[in-house]
Amino acid sequence: VQLQASGGGLVQAGGSLRLSCAASEQTFSTWDRAWFRQAPGKEREFVAAISWSGSITHYADSVKGRFTISRENAKNTVFLQMNSLKPEDTAVYYCATDPDPVASTGSYALVPVYNYWGRGTQVTVSS
Repeated sequence: VQLQASGGGLVQAGGSLRLSCAASEQTFSTWDRAWFRQAPGKEREFVAAISWSGSITHYADSVKGRFTISRENAKNTVFLQMNSLKPEDTAVYYCATDPDPVASTGSYALVPVYNYWGRGTQVTVSS
């Protein structure tokens, strides 16, 4: 599985960005997917997850009400719409996926649960 994250960049506080995560094969449109982020000197942390059908979503408390995860299975792509960005959102954002239905379990926020990861895209929010 190859995951390609894109859409990162430099934005001022209060601005918006839309990240995309495209998978290499259509088969993976039936897999749950998630976004994580990692700031310098910090551990990778959960941001949002979505089930393969899009019917189940989860968010970290720090992004609830500001970020929205969605997917277009026909395009084999998952999106992360990020609004009202804050300097503390600065990080490398990674998308991840796994064949198990992790979004339906209590483990969706755990890094080891996901066996496939993309390279990441840098998001920098200036104050």
